[in-house]
Amino acid sequence: MKKGLSSLLAAALPAAFAQGAAQVDMARLDYRLSARALAPGVFVVEGANADFSPANGCNIINTGFIATGAGVLVINTGPSKRYGEQLRALIAKTTGEPIVQVIHLNLHPDYFLGNQAFADVPRLATDATRAGMTREAKSYEDNLYRLCGDWMKGTEAVLPSGTVSLGPLRVGTRELVLREYRGHTDSDLVLIDKTSGVVFAGGLVFAQRIPTTPHAQLGAWLQSLQAFATLPVMTLVPSHGPVRADISAVAQTQRYLQWLDRSFRAMAEQGAEMNEVLRAEVPAEFRGWAAFGTEYTRNVAHLYPRYERAVLNRP
Repeated sequence: MKKGLSSLLAAALPAAFAQGAAQVDMARLDYRLSARALAPGVFVVEGANADFSPANGCNIINTGFIATGAGVLVINTGPSKRYGEQLRALIAKTTGEPIVQVIHLNLHPDYFLGNQAFADVPRLATDATRAGMTREAKSYEDNLYRLCGDWMKGTEAVLPSGTVSLGPLRVGTRELVLREYRGHTDSDLVLIDKTSGVVFAGGLVFAQRIPTTPHAQLGAWLQSLQAFATLPVMTLVPSHGPVRADISAVAQTQRYLQWLDRSFRAMAEQGAEMNEVLRAEVPAEFRGWAAFGTEYTRNVAHLYPRYERAVLNRP
């Protein structure tokens, strides 16, 4: 039932993917980052709603920062040393406050490969995320170099320097809350700014983009989304996809994961091979989302073998 996993993954990593390409300056390797205020002192730096490519400098993540009056809290540092340097310059230009802390919401490469520019400040993550970054860092470096070339020059993983504390977090005048969920990865942090209602949802929620699944557990992820949906959210910042003034992206992510689970379970029961799964009909809503052409292929390669094993291992 299993065939061509490596070829499927290779096919899902093209040199370029045009949908949602960031307006970067490729000649100067300038990300042209800009900060958009979501509330007083709360900023998002939006990436392309697309797949990794040289055309966007591997910048497909929404990073953020919060000016607290006692310094800036940075949320994720981007995919490369160059991105981190440009992000730090943007923060200085925007706020005039020193950076006092970086928080990484999960273990994926664009959450921390900009850390070289923040090596002088505390960089915090959960213990599970720190362990995952340590385990995956070298492969992340290699993969993003292969995908984005010169944008990645000089990038070396600088790991978090400490473990974050969950629950209430006060920095300057800001009352924040850090909650841990799981399912997208083994540890999915969500940061809530209580004053503004802005929620940085990390990889738990995707907006108009096919979710990434290399570390996913769909059952746990769906349970986490059900709990997340009860939070008081005024503005939702997913790590990938457009910022929302509601929680509609939560329902989007739930619909997609539920469909994946039903579809993969039914096809495994029928004895379908992965190539047959890839040729099967996909709902039009999902086909219209960013990165469908590559990320869905990865979803199949990452997840479908588990459904096959479940059928084969039944007594």
